[in-house]
Amino acid sequence: MSAVADVVTSRDAAARHDAAHRPRSPWPTFWVASIAVFLVALDTTLLYAAFDAIRAGFPGTEAADLSWVLNAYTVIYAAMLIPAGGLADAHGRKKVFMLGVTLFLAASAACGLATSVGWLIGARGVQAIGAALLTPASLSIVLAAFPQEKRAVAVSLWGAVGGLAAAIGPSLGSLVVAKAGWPWAFYLNLPLGALSLWRGASLLVEARKPDVRQHVDLVGMLLLIVGVGAVALAIVQADSRWTRVEIGVALGVAMVALAAFVAWARHTAHPLVDLTLFRHRTYTFVNLATFAFGIAFAMMFFAFFFYMREVWGFSLPQAGVAIVPGPLLVVPSAIVTGRLAARHGHRPFLVGGALLYACSGLWFAVVPGLEPAYLARWLPGLVMSGVAVGMVLPSLSAAAVHRLPAPQYAVGTAVNQATRQIGAVLGVAIVVLALGHADVTRADFTPVYALHVALALLTGALCLAVDTRPARR
Repeated sequence: MSAVADVVTSRDAAARHDAAHRPRSPWPTFWVASIAVFLVALDTTLLYAAFDAIRAGFPGTEAADLSWVLNAYTVIYAAMLIPAGGLADAHGRKKVFMLGVTLFLAASAACGLATSVGWLIGARGVQAIGAALLTPASLSIVLAAFPQEKRAVAVSLWGAVGGLAAAIGPSLGSLVVAKAGWPWAFYLNLPLGALSLWRGASLLVEARKPDVRQHVDLVGMLLLIVGVGAVALAIVQADSRWTRVEIGVALGVAMVALAAFVAWARHTAHPLVDLTLFRHRTYTFVNLATFAFGIAFAMMFFAFFFYMREVWGFSLPQAGVAIVPGPLLVVPSAIVTGRLAARHGHRPFLVGGALLYACSGLWFAVVPGLEPAYLARWLPGLVMSGVAVGMVLPSLSAAAVHRLPAPQYAVGTAVNQATRQIGAVLGVAIVVLALGHADVTRADFTPVYALHVALALLTGALCLAVDTRPARR
């Protein structure tokens, strides 16, 4: 009897062990991690709709100065993303993710309470630090939750969540700002962010590399912030009260800072950007394509609201509703693309999506006129751009890490996302330069959309070198 009891006890113990270690569904973890990324991406483009309302809330502020509510966030976010990936690996993905969400929510509340432009820009800087901490940690959490054979689809969906949020941000922002005022563009983050914190505390499992010591390259961060910030400053001030000498000085500072950044990265022991990442051919071309597409993506959304309001005379809520059809196509396009890319590689969808995006820019440049004709003259271009964004943005994120070794996932993703953000800084700066003045006319949009087309074609050309096809057996 004792032997039988021992066998039963042993079986019970084995069953308990199997139950404890049975793989649970990764999808709850995916959604917790993705909610926070959704808010970060949403916040990035939502303010395109709130731009005029914030300017009205701070009378006398010039568009060039107010652009730093967007660009200060984006520059700091881009620079912080890269060390944040390493911090997640070294100190724990869950810990860094939770810290990032907490900072992001606290800074969102501070933004809504801002009583001056300086306060608002400062709070946006803190918000950017939180966003940078949580973004690469989120993707690392998602990658760890899924088995190898399902990661391509999971990463595509993760990218699609960010792409959808970035796409619907302007429409949602316009409605919220029109009904409740610009502070609610920031308060909107609080309930969903709190849900992510609450569920993340109990659901997420900590993972870290105990033998990794993360070195934060403060010199590299400072050089990157100064370099990118100076370029954006020179662009937005090119049509302002600044003299050519002052603009030339800003550009000179940018060139020196960026050159010093590269030189520093080559010679320091622990650089902000590990340049050896770019020995991977696919990774190099994906990042160049991400930079080009990031500029065009930011230009498209920011210019949309200028066109709707300044040329067609739409109200803010009308403009918000008008942009909805495009974003609705992002997620289904991304899901289909992700599944097909897992079998055929990302190149056909990157190149095809970039060409479609170029067609949308050409449409906007040529077809819409002075009189509102939304269904016939704007909607077709919007449909093309929505499908194109769904094909390109998630594919860029997935292709960036496809050939990298597993230990470089977080840092590789961070560099890729930072590259896109730097592109967005320049996109915002270009639109402010072209359209941020009084008495905007239809002719002012022609060079904006011409550049949109050129950047989309450049994205497609760069993606011809991308190879993520599965190995043949």
